[in-house]
Amino acid sequence: MKKLKIYLDTSIISYLDQQDAPEKMADTLKFWKKAQTDEFDVFISPVVIRELNKCDDKKLSVLKNFLNSIKFTLLEENNEIKDLAKLYVEKNILTQKSFDDCLHIAYACASNCDIIVSWNFKHIVNYKTISGVKGVNAIAGYKEMAIYTPAMFTEKEEIDDTI
Repeated sequence: MKKLKIYLDTSIISYLDQQDAPEKMADTLKFWKKAQTDEFDVFISPVVIRELNKCDDKKLSVLKNFLNSIKFTLLEENNEIKDLAKLYVEKNILTQKSFDDCLHIAYACASNCDIIVSWNFKHIVNYKTISGVKGVNAIAGYKEMAIYTPAMFTEKEEIDDTI
């Protein structure tokens, strides 16, 4: 069976150590255990690295340890990704102010990932973005992109526990 290609945005890594959001942190840690088993092919971008580097030294150290505990591919920047991100702005999916979020989506789409995993409800995991990306990708020749939270990967286990 083919492994899912999963793109992680910065929020996923950040919520591995997010003490002020214990439920999201718990869901992210459950998801991370699955990522550590090599169940998925995991991808991140230079945007993730740049955003993580804005953390204070203590948190950055913790997050780098988490990141180093999984196998992942660091995607390379190219004009296709920049052009696709610009197209999301041109088509009013997101604004120029949220260009890094456009880049996250573009990296995943241009790299033929199956799913973007994110906690960013404001700009990524919401109806407007998901439907807009679907439309732009169809016109631009990219496959449809699923966008989920980490909880989507652990929900079945929780349901099975109640049966």
